Amino acid sequence: MRLAARKLYYFPVDKWESWTGKRSKYQPPKGDIYTGSGDFIAQGNLQCSHLFNLTKIQANHALLDIGSGIGRTAVRLTRFLNAEGSYEGFDVVKKGVDWCQQKISPDFPNFNFQYVPLHNDLYNTNSQQAIDFTFPYPDAQFDTAFLFSVFTHMRIGEIEHYFQEINRVLKPGGQCLATCFIYEKDLEPMISERKDFGFPHAGDGYRLMDKQVTGANIAIEEQRLAAMLSKAGLQKVAFEEGHWRDKAMKSRVKEFQDVLVVEKPMA
Repeated sequence: MRLAARKLYYFPVDKWESWTGKRSKYQPPKGDIYTGSGDFIAQGNLQCSHLFNLTKIQANHALLDIGSGIGRTAVRLTRFLNAEGSYEGFDVVKKGVDWCQQKISPDFPNFNFQYVPLHNDLYNTNSQQAIDFTFPYPDAQFDTAFLFSVFTHMRIGEIEHYFQEINRVLKPGGQCLATCFIYEKDLEPMISERKDFGFPHAGDGYRLMDKQVTGANIAIEEQRLAAMLSKAGLQKVAFEEGHWRDKAMKSRVKEFQDVLVVEKPMA
């Protein structure tokens, strides 16, 4: 119903852009965009700027987009990867995968997208759980992986499992960038009481925005994150705070969520 309401709301502007040709071939109608906020192209550029500035990503890398959505990051990466590079993306929403397969893959055959029917509180009610999901790729296939606003919508056990799968599919020395909400102990009182964007419900090393929708928004305590990374055999190599922590940060920090980069050690 939420997606249908968005489609109806943006129907006039989407029709206008279609008639006038003002929408790029690689930009979906606003009514079809079910994740993220702001301008589609600008947000894709921002996400890729994190990859370019914080990871060792190269134009000939094998890339994995975990939660590829409706192609926001992929569209920008079509102008970055060369013929030796490759992109694999998967998502739990078939609508986004279908759009990417129809609009991106025909022009860029090294960009592949897969639909995985996993349960998610926000997007579908399939029975298969993320905590039991094995990424459909062999060991040590990818140089760089990334997740934009995926861990924010997963349960703590699922996140831990995904870190282990990320380690498995990364090459030694490979890196993964993820946006998420991470809090330090001294920040906990503030985020537990804040009304505008708070996490009032406590768990074991994490806090939830809504205890009735456990896959909606989750914040992870930094010590719990460190334990999860250690168990998965990953090392934190970069971290940048997002302005979700403090509205005053918005003038100097473009990203709302925190940005985390982890690395699989060399063998």
